[in-house]
Amino acid sequence: MDRVFVAEDNPSFQRIEERCLHCGVCLNTCKKQNNLPDKACLNCGACILTCPVGALVPRYNYKEVLANINDQEKFVIISVSPAVRVAIGDEFGFAKGEFLEKKLVGVLKSLGFHYVFDTTFGADLTTIEEATELIDRIENKQNLPLFSSCCPSWVLNMEMNHKDDLKHLSSCKSPIGMQSSMIKNYFAKLKAIEKENIITVALAPCVSKKSEIKRKGFEDTDYVLTTSELAMLIREKGIDFKNVAEAEFDHILGKGSGGGVIFGSSGGVCESVLRTAYFLLNKEKAPQDFFNLESLRTNDPIKTAEIDLKKFKIKVAVINGISEVNKVYSSLKDYDFVEVMTCSGGCVGGGGQPLVRTAEMPEYIKARRENLYHDDANLTKKSSYENPDIQKIYQDYLKYPGSDKAQDLLHVKYDVKELCK
Repeated sequence: MDRVFVAEDNPSFQRIEERCLHCGVCLNTCKKQNNLPDKACLNCGACILTCPVGALVPRYNYKEVLANINDQEKFVIISVSPAVRVAIGDEFGFAKGEFLEKKLVGVLKSLGFHYVFDTTFGADLTTIEEATELIDRIENKQNLPLFSSCCPSWVLNMEMNHKDDLKHLSSCKSPIGMQSSMIKNYFAKLKAIEKENIITVALAPCVSKKSEIKRKGFEDTDYVLTTSELAMLIREKGIDFKNVAEAEFDHILGKGSGGGVIFGSSGGVCESVLRTAYFLLNKEKAPQDFFNLESLRTNDPIKTAEIDLKKFKIKVAVINGISEVNKVYSSLKDYDFVEVMTCSGGCVGGGGQPLVRTAEMPEYIKARRENLYHDDANLTKKSSYENPDIQKIYQDYLKYPGSDKAQDLLHVKYDVKELCK
């Protein structure tokens, strides 16, 4: 039977040929989720999660990361995406979706990483820059709707199938892109470390991030490790995950707001941007219902809402799955902001997450999402602009959202002439 096409130089995932049964499950998964032409690939890795024999796996980079940790001249810094902390436990016998942030930090420190940062800091930066961009586009009635650009597979789909609409993509780098840029520029300067001696590693639920960092403008991230890849490393090193001492993220570029945490769930980017956009427009905290937008938290593949930002009302859409986007693409012009995630449930269902029984996957995704929202609910600072480290980085370094320095370090230009360079 036919199967998903995987190029030999695909940076995101690979096929172990001797395992493959040519059963066609991977192709059926791709058609259901992405509905692409033959030999077209968005690097999302959904096929990895449904292959019955483990023939499809992430492109592994952990041995290269270990070599850098062992290099006395290198400072190896890892940043942890929100969705990893609610999935890593699925590899080690914890309850579905258990929130294991401090345990995970402890494991990473025991592996020898010099600094362990939280990518929710980068998500907070993305939120502020994207909320600023959204307001600017609405006020100037220019290039609406604004499409989110956090998901590299969604961006690739736009480049493959909607080249004439690239102007609608947010120019904001993904949280990982912004995080690494701040590490190699801001943090390196603070610590007086030569930029060339810093190795940045992103720990992500997503195999597509491995291809994103090959793009022009994302060079500040050196490696991406997936959740499942980290589990392999932990086992190879003989670390007892359950008994590792808990630890806290390192302070500078440390933990972000609740708005940064929920980036890991479908609808989380939109909800976070709305919280901050309200504040930027009105200089006051958003109403309480902004902190639990139930219409954007359902399991429906397409979710819509009209949001009152006080100065004006906007229409937003949250879409899960490229095939779902294709169904409604022509109607997206009726919205102001559109969030798209390729993987089921958002990043929590990414192709780099632990393998579980396919029939049980919806339960795992549900548990992971719920635990991210639970953490958000328990945090005092729920909006990105409230993060004191974010306030400091603007005050001391970036100056203000959308500044020339912010544009240089935190934004990219999606140009059909520059595709996949």
